[in-house]
Amino acid sequence: MPLPTLFLATGDAIAKVEFDDTLTSSTTLSLENSGAQCVAVDPGHPDRVYAGTFDHGVFRSLDGGHSWQSFGNGIPHKRIPSLAISPSHIVNGLRVVYAGTEPSNLYRSEDDGETWMEFPRLPELPSAPTWSFPPRPWTSHVRCITLSHHDPNLIFAGIELGGVMRSLDAGETWEDRKPGSQHDSHAIATHPVDPGRVYEAAGGGVAVSIDGGDSWHGADEGMDRHYVWALAVDPVDPDLWYISATHGARHAHREDGNSAGQIYRRDSSDVWEALSINGSTESSNMPYALLVPRSMPGALLAGFRDGELMYSEDKGNNWRSFGVVTSGILVMCEAPT
Repeated sequence: MPLPTLFLATGDAIAKVEFDDTLTSSTTLSLENSGAQCVAVDPGHPDRVYAGTFDHGVFRSLDGGHSWQSFGNGIPHKRIPSLAISPSHIVNGLRVVYAGTEPSNLYRSEDDGETWMEFPRLPELPSAPTWSFPPRPWTSHVRCITLSHHDPNLIFAGIELGGVMRSLDAGETWEDRKPGSQHDSHAIATHPVDPGRVYEAAGGGVAVSIDGGDSWHGADEGMDRHYVWALAVDPVDPDLWYISATHGARHAHREDGNSAGQIYRRDSSDVWEALSINGSTESSNMPYALLVPRSMPGALLAGFRDGELMYSEDKGNNWRSFGVVTSGILVMCEAPT
C-alpha cells in the first residue's frame, strides 16, 4: 500500500511529501520563511490544510498547500505552536479548527478560519500562574491540542510547561491538571477505537489514562531516559504506541548531532522497548515527529531534527530511510486518502 501524502512543519516552511507506488518520495516546499511550527490536515478533506507560525499567525490552504492565505485575524497572538482539526466536531459541514497560542490560550473556528472564538477560562485555571516555558520563563504556550474521535465536546490542551488541561464542554470550562499526569507536556493522543485511552509524552516521562482523562498514572517501565517528545498510537491496537525520548532538553534540541535520542515501542506487555535503527538504538538527531498512518496499522514513520524521514512497515523492527527530505521536521501529519 502506498504511503499517504505527508505535510511537515520544518520551523521555516511547510513541506509536502508525496510517494509513488515504489515508495519514491518527492518534496514540495511552501510558506518558506514563515517560521512554520505546526501543521494540521482535515481528516476528511486532503486539500484543507492549516499551518501555524512563530510570529505570523495562522495560514490556511484549500488546495493542498499550493497556495496559502493568512486566516488568523481573530487571534491576538501571532505565535501558534499547535493546531488541530476535529475528527468528530462538525458545524455547517466544516470540521472545527483549534489553534493554541503563546502566551497560553486556545481559539476555535467554526467557519474555516474566518472568525475565531477565544476560551477565556483556560488561562484562569488555578495552576496558570505557575505555567512557565524555561527558555522564555515569562511565558508559556499550548504545545499540543488533542481532540476526541468520539466526543466533540472533549478537548485536551497540553501546556508547556503547565500540564494537561481538559474540557468536557467544548472549551466553555476547563479542569486543571490531575495527579499522575506530567507537567511539561509535549504531546497528547486519544485513540480512535478506545474512547477511554489518553496518552501523554512529557519532559518528565510518560503518563496514560484509561478513563478519558479522569485519572492518570505513570508509564515509564523499561525506559532509561525520560525526556519524552514525540508520540504516536496504532489506530487499531490501543496497547501499541510509540514515543521518542532522550536524557533532557539540552540533548533533545542540541545542534551538534549528539541527541542520544531513542524511539521506544510499548504493547500489551506494558514495558517500553528501545527500537534499533541501522544497528543502534540511539539516534544522533532527535526524532521530533512520529506517525502511524490511519490506514496502515503496524506501520511507523519517524521524522528527525535534521529533516531525515524514515519508515517501518513492521512496528519498528526494520526501517528504510527516504533521506533528508527537508531542512528539519518538527511536526508531521498525513492527508486522508
